[in-house]
Amino acid sequence: MSAFNLLHLVTKSQPVALRACGLPSGSCRDKKTCKVLFSQQELKKRLTPLQYHVTQEKGTESAFEGEYTHHKAQGVYKCVVCGTPLFKSETKFDSGSGWPSFYDVIASDTITFTDDYSFGMHRVETSCSQCGAHLGHIFDDGPRPTGKRYCINSASLSFESTDMNQSGEGSIGSTAAQADKTEL
Repeated sequence: MSAFNLLHLVTKSQPVALRACGLPSGSCRDKKTCKVLFSQQELKKRLTPLQYHVTQEKGTESAFEGEYTHHKAQGVYKCVVCGTPLFKSETKFDSGSGWPSFYDVIASDTITFTDDYSFGMHRVETSCSQCGAHLGHIFDDGPRPTGKRYCINSASLSFESTDMNQSGEGSIGSTAAQADKTEL
């Protein structure tokens, strides 16, 4: 059984809190480098149980079941914890892995990389540089131009769509606000 299949089997049967290298889960590795801090109590109130599990306990959502796995709208994917813009929809691609995949980030300083030796293998964990939220992992099997695949949990993301306003300029609006618009 491959490591991927084993990981999927374990996470499918029950949520698993991953604690790579003995580091504290979810929060910035060094509180001094964390730019945005939230109390665990606040996060438990604000996030869904799955969002909390993924971002604060380094959990993994089930493959092919995340909200943004097959999402095709144009816009920006942000950290669900602090709202930092992370990925543009133009860099999203279908990797077949079961999780949203991106080949590049909006800015190189938005993601922190940490070695992850959980499940007896070496991977590189990605987390939000602003708040320390666990996002997913990065692999070297992505498309050009970067060759990277940011394999990200939908539960760690929020989405803001971009639409064309009447003057033809792009604007950003939340998906909830877009759903409330009615045509006259």
